[in-house]
Amino acid sequence: MTALTEAGGAAEAEVAAEEAGGTSAASRVAHPLDNPAYASLTGPHAHFGEWRGRVVRYPLDVSPWLALPDDMTAADWADLAALAGAGNEVPLLGTTVRPPDGWEPTFDVPGVQLVDDGVAAAPDPEAVLLGPDDVPEMLDLVARTEPGPFEPRTVELGTYLGIRRGGALVAMAGERLHPPGWTEISAVCTDPAHRGQGLGARLVLAVAHGIRARGETPFLHTSAQNPAIRLYESLGFRLRRTTAFRGARVPGQPSAGEKREDCSPCR
Repeated sequence: MTALTEAGGAAEAEVAAEEAGGTSAASRVAHPLDNPAYASLTGPHAHFGEWRGRVVRYPLDVSPWLALPDDMTAADWADLAALAGAGNEVPLLGTTVRPPDGWEPTFDVPGVQLVDDGVAAAPDPEAVLLGPDDVPEMLDLVARTEPGPFEPRTVELGTYLGIRRGGALVAMAGERLHPPGWTEISAVCTDPAHRGQGLGARLVLAVAHGIRARGETPFLHTSAQNPAIRLYESLGFRLRRTTAFRGARVPGQPSAGEKREDCSPCR
C-alpha cells in the first residue's frame, strides 16, 4: 500500500466520521486549499476575477478555472449559466459540487491535491525565467506534452521557469492558483526527446524554491492515475486530499453566431 493510498483512506475516514457525528464541512473553519480557486480569485488573483453574482472565473485566455461557492444555490447555477453561455462546457475543477438536473456531465476525472511536506526546494542553475515573449514556444511544448490547461496569458499567473537545449525550450514548470499563503505548481512538462533526465523534477524544485522564498507553501493538483505522483512523493509532497476534475455543459443552445466553447484541455 502506498502513502497515497493510506492518506486517501484517512481522508475518507475523516469525512465519514464528520457525517456520522453531524459535523458538516460548512461548520469547519475553511482552509484556503479546500476551495483553492475561490481563495485565489478572492485573494491574490482578485484582479483577474470576472464575476456574476457569487460565481467568479479567470479570463478564458488566462485559465479555464472558475470558482464556485461551496453552498451553491439555484441562483448561483443560473449565474454560472449566464457567465458561461448556453450550450457551453464549463470546468468544475477541484470542487465537491455537482451540476443540477439539466446540466450534461461531460467528464469526471478523480484527482489528488498534494502539499509540500519537506520538499528539498532549490534553485536550478540551468533554469531560465519565461515571459510573454516565450509564450509561443510554451504553447507548442504544452501541445506536444499535454500537462493540462495552458492558455496564451497563463504566464501572467506567476513565475514560469524553463530549460533550453540548443536554444529550444524542452522543459518547463510554473505557478497557477494562488490562495493566500500557498502557490500551486503547474504546467510541469518535458519534451519527449528529453525525458528521463530529471528536468521536470529539477524545475519543480526550482519553482518550489521561489515560492518558499516568498514565505508561501507549494502545492499541486494532478490526476489520481498520474504515474508522476510517486515522483512528487519522492520529492517531498504528500497527499492532502482527494478531489475531482469535472465538466458539465450549460443547458440550452448558443445564440445565433455565438461560438460554442469546450473545455477539453481540462481533461
